[in-house]
Parts: sequence; structure tokens; C-alpha cells
Amino acid sequence: MPSIGLALGAGGARGFAHIGILEVLEEHGIHVNVLAGSSMGSLVASLYAGDYSPDMMEKLAINLKRKHWIDLTMPGMGFVVGEKVRELVKLLTRGKRIEELRYPLAIVATDLNLGERVVFRDGLIYEAVRASISIPGVFVPYKLGDRLLVDGGVIDRVPIEVVKEMGADLVIGCDVGPSSNPMPVRTFFDVVTQTIDVMEREIFKYRVFHADVMIRPDVGQFSSTAFTNIKEIIEAGRIAAQEAIPSIKEKIAEWRSRDDSTSLPPA
Repeated sequence: MPSIGLALGAGGARGFAHIGILEVLEEHGIHVNVLAGSSMGSLVASLYAGDYSPDMMEKLAINLKRKHWIDLTMPGMGFVVGEKVRELVKLLTRGKRIEELRYPLAIVATDLNLGERVVFRDGLIYEAVRASISIPGVFVPYKLGDRLLVDGGVIDRVPIEVVKEMGADLVIGCDVGPSSNPMPVRTFFDVVTQTIDVMEREIFKYRVFHADVMIRPDVGQFSSTAFTNIKEIIEAGRIAAQEAIPSIKEKIAEWRSRDDSTSLPPA
């Protein structure tokens, strides 16, 4: 069986579609060996690597209230301090370190000063996730050491390259950014997030690295900041994953065929 890597992309609340994707992969016996995530993808990947089942994550997402993770502040470098969400992730991950999880995990953030990708392969999960979800203009950037960190999606919306570097034989990318039927822009936060979405989409379009299979749930009509319609977003992930299952199984079969041919002794 090939080592399968899963790259979970940025997208705010639309990232809950990753839960539906994980559920379908499990239903079809497709075992994930390594994970990497940007922004909301980093949170879902962290919970999954920390023994949360998709069903547990779905219940958590549906029952999560704004008061549990939103701590507003006067606009400076952001509207949301991020201390509440950091403490929430610390609680959910039981204060563990990345290297203690059941699966190898990478969490992607962006160094705001240097404009470069930062990949966490070790260290405290809650610090890495807090950095990775820091949507510019919404969350106050996270200072860690001498770095000022923001959303991983700014530089690497779907961390396919990172998963390849982790040694995966086959990479499944999960892109929850808007592609069609975009949401209406009504609020300041919509303006910020939609602007970032456009920028991320253009950067991602020209990246050299490609996944073996790309799953793209139809979630463009949902706001990335509203955290409503959670059930519908998760269901969109399920639908997209079901459609991708034949392609995934085909890639696995192709890999096995190649592996069998290379392991045969010379005639």
C-alpha cells in the first residue's frame, strides 16, 4: 500500500468540509499516513492526527459558539486577539506537541516580515495552529520567537509540496477555496477574506507542484468567517470526496502495479 498524504487547505469556516472528506476516506478504507494543513486545514489535521474521529469533529464544529473562540479588540494589527482560540486548541489537543501525534503532521504559517513559508514539524500544536489561522486583517498576527506569523494560506493555500517532502507516495489535495458561485460581499470581513481568497487562488494556480488527486468541495457560496451552515459545508466535503474515490483508488492501483513491477527479480 502506498504512503498516502493529505494536504488540507485554507478557507476559514469552509475548512469544515475537510471533516466530510476524512469521513468518506475512512468509509472506503483509504488510510492516511501523513498530513499537512494551512489555516483551518491545520486545525482539522491536528485534531485528526490527535485521535479525533470525523464524527467527533463534526459534533464539535456544530456545537462551537463564537464566544468560545472570539475575543475582539480595538483594531490594531487585527480585530481578533486570538488568545481564546489558542486556549481552545490547547484544550482540544491536550497541550501536546506535534511530534507526539499518531500521524506525522506539518502545520504551515507565513512569516509576515520575511514573506516566506514556515513549516512546523515539531513544537506545541496550539502555537502552530494559532499562527496558521491568523487571517491578515482579522486576527492579530502571532509572535513566536523573532517571527511575526500569519495565515499559512497566504503563501501556501494547499500544502501539497509539504506533503511530498514528508515522503508521501500519493498526495490528495483538499482545496476549500471558492471556485464557482462565490458568496456575496457584504461586510468588512467579507472584503478582507474575499481579497485574500483571490490572491491565494492566483498564487495556487501557478504553483509547480500538483496533487495526484485534488478534491474541491463546492463551498464558494459559504462565508469563510460566518461559521454557520456547518452541516451543509461538511456535506459538501462528503459529496466531493465520494466523487473523487474512483480516482483515488485508480491511483492506488497504478502505484501498486508500478511497485510490483519494480520488485520483480531480473529475468
